[in-house]
Amino acid sequence: MTPAARVQAAIDLVDAILHAARGQGASADTLARQFFRERRYMGSGDRRAVRDLAWRAVRRFGELPANGRAALAGLAREDADLAALFDGSSYGPALLSDAEPVASGGRIPGWIERLLPALFDEPEKAALLDRAALDLRFDPARTDAQALRSVWPEIVFTDALPRAARLPGNTPVEDSAPWQQGVIDVQDWGSQAIVQACLDETAPELVIDLCAGAGGKTLALSALMPDARIIASDTSRDRLQAMQPRRKRAGPDRIEPLLLDPKREWDKLARFEGQAGLVLVDAPCSGSGTWRRNPETRWRLTSERLARLVAEQARLIEIARRLVRPGGALVYAVCSLLPDEGPRQAARGLCRGEGWTITDPNMTIGRLVGVDGGLLDMPQGAGEAAGRLLTPHHDGTDGFFFTRAHRT
Repeated sequence: MTPAARVQAAIDLVDAILHAARGQGASADTLARQFFRERRYMGSGDRRAVRDLAWRAVRRFGELPANGRAALAGLAREDADLAALFDGSSYGPALLSDAEPVASGGRIPGWIERLLPALFDEPEKAALLDRAALDLRFDPARTDAQALRSVWPEIVFTDALPRAARLPGNTPVEDSAPWQQGVIDVQDWGSQAIVQACLDETAPELVIDLCAGAGGKTLALSALMPDARIIASDTSRDRLQAMQPRRKRAGPDRIEPLLLDPKREWDKLARFEGQAGLVLVDAPCSGSGTWRRNPETRWRLTSERLARLVAEQARLIEIARRLVRPGGALVYAVCSLLPDEGPRQAARGLCRGEGWTITDPNMTIGRLVGVDGGLLDMPQGAGEAAGRLLTPHHDGTDGFFFTRAHRT
């Protein structure tokens, strides 16, 4: 393909992503796989160049562009070399016109930017759309840093999380021996921090992962609590089934998948009322903390959808409260940076009524934030502390809010 033809292909791919975003259709990654599958004439270098250019446009503009050409034209205004490829050649894009729509503005939709906590300065905002690294969780009983370095000399580790490792974002791991042997799994360091926050001096006999999804945190909990009975519940059969290959690689566990009926979850959870030593609520959310990996999701979010998510989070917290036994704990987490989904939600749902105390998980990662997203400097056990916030700029992780509440 000529360079100009690659630009036109990127325009076509962004058009597909925009169409899906407007209709809450397939994810950008799914669309890209389909796009290239239908264009088998593209070589690997062409596919890589087209994808990189399309994702560059998706990351650059927070407001929904009029179309794919407007998005690439917006990039061309900032890149003379790219602008020169709008040359009207065969298979290339037509010449640019001053009259056509051109994407502009910042990287974050204005209405979302206004909701971000005050601590989000320009470096914090810019990091939300950076490319993410590939984070791993490894089993220290079956491998160690030296063994992993022998496979990937560039791998790095962190003292903050005992099972965490990091590779460059484009590293292929699924053909590696550690992956096939089940000694590693892909998991963002922020997700691993949430699992660490679930640990206590007491070992719970019953753990309920209320929104288990594909089981990343469930499997991490299982590795840390091998003697616990772990209920992995979700309302999506597809998500629960996606956990099974990961379980098979990881080895024997005490995980029990439980498919729930949407809006009628309590029908199958009532038998566990007041019995769980730990309930994890990794709630559905805006995903504003994962834009590094899924930048098109900010085009899908609306104020109406955010309001529905906030209501659903509150409903799930109420279910979780009923499951925790006296002396047990509830860990609430969202991959969101918006206070309405994070500290304000925790304050509304977990500080309501007597018998519950929010405590700082005492992590060496993340920052304590209050209900308005402002930074706190509070000791462990301070009941007024809302929770911890992780951000790509400050912590090098996806964006997460999480908190831990104890039932007395």
